[in-house]
Amino acid sequence: MLPLDDDQCYRACQSRDPRFDGWFVTAVRTTGIYCRPSCPAITPKRQNVEFFRAAATAQSHGYRACKRCRPDASPGSPEWNSRADVVGRAMRLIADGLVDRDGVGALATRLGYSDRQVHRLLVAEVGSGPLALARAQRAQTARILIETTTLPITEVAFAAGFQSVRQFNDTVREVYAASPTDLRLAKAPKSNSVAKEPLTKGPLTVRLACREPFDGDALFSFLRTRAVPGVESVEGETYRRSLRLSRGNGVVSVTMVGATVSCAMTLDDVADAQAAVQRTRRLFDLDCDPAMIREHLSADPLLAPLVDKRPGLRAPGHPDGTELLVRAVLGQQVSVAGARTLAARIVAAHGEPLAEPVGAITHAFPSAATIAGLSPEDFAMPRARGAALIEACAKVADGSIVLDAGSDRAEATAALQNLRGIGPWTAGYVAMRALGDPDVFLPSDLGVRHALEALGAESSPAAAAQRAEAWRPWRTYALHHLWASL
Repeated sequence: MLPLDDDQCYRACQSRDPRFDGWFVTAVRTTGIYCRPSCPAITPKRQNVEFFRAAATAQSHGYRACKRCRPDASPGSPEWNSRADVVGRAMRLIADGLVDRDGVGALATRLGYSDRQVHRLLVAEVGSGPLALARAQRAQTARILIETTTLPITEVAFAAGFQSVRQFNDTVREVYAASPTDLRLAKAPKSNSVAKEPLTKGPLTVRLACREPFDGDALFSFLRTRAVPGVESVEGETYRRSLRLSRGNGVVSVTMVGATVSCAMTLDDVADAQAAVQRTRRLFDLDCDPAMIREHLSADPLLAPLVDKRPGLRAPGHPDGTELLVRAVLGQQVSVAGARTLAARIVAAHGEPLAEPVGAITHAFPSAATIAGLSPEDFAMPRARGAALIEACAKVADGSIVLDAGSDRAEATAALQNLRGIGPWTAGYVAMRALGDPDVFLPSDLGVRHALEALGAESSPAAAAQRAEAWRPWRTYALHHLWASL
């Protein structure tokens, strides 16, 4: 966690270090504008600036977003993805749109606290309550959709999570000192004829910010090896997958060229755009801080050459906890290719057909309730394992176990391991990818053992686990470096 020390923040601004973009924003009292730490337009005196952990807090203090550096377009703070406490969970759930969909009460219920306690904790840590944080995110989503899509302005309002066009207009004017129409015209070519062209139908396409270095090749390779036909595909420089969202299904098509990540979304309901973007960001681990992770892991001579070779390696997440749990159980004692084949059969037989297939993506993965309603004979694997899978999905379907980015990681992992047929490897793999835990290590994994042997290190599970203690709190990334070394 980055301590928000004003002197350190000011030095980061003076050096215009882009690594700190997203960690905090810099607000200039004399201009009433807040910026990224790396903004080239500001050279303020120390007494004229203050720093906030979130854009929402700067906005609540009367500051407007800088039109040059676009602080809302920077990567998110890696702190909120890595923290396992209540505040970290709350920030991830707000980012996923829970407050917009169901209100602060639903957020408090998920966290096991009262509305008042959640508000108090967030204000103490971030400087803003859940409503203000959700409002700021709606404004950020709206600006991205206004400037990067041809979606009609009224549809942008609801896609961003606003309940009315008036609320949308007022918020955008307050945050950006411009109307939604002005923002769109400012990003359009100078020719007035372009602005009058009819709006076209099609997927929403947005650019996703990420911190560099970014090893897209390794990430695509990881996803390609595990892609389940019908649900996922990797074709050239484009990765596609279906998403099960709150208002319907969708398909995201992510294209990477260097460190540029573009995401095209085909959604049953455009109001799911915010959740689709956030889940894609977690899937590609776009908010991580590779420089901080590299510095920590390079302290071990064993890992240093691996980290130097792949400084931008990411830890791929997963947008659907149920799907990952099923695939992890299917993968027990079989190869990656074998697990993918088993998963493809389940998708073909029990998946939900998409209203609008996109390329080779034709289905959403079966829901937990669908899997729970099957019998062990429906799976091409030992009956006992099939029964264990059905039992696990029944727990997810009835809400006894929740597997998403806002889950209590320790609680969910323990609950999984209490189920028949779910051991430490399966629970850890789910925690690593579906829950986004950055500090998971799988000492008994065969790939880990082979990688350690190739590096000349002791590969027994006990020795591997002991060595990995020095890699905390980034053992997930150490694990991916070991896998990638193979």
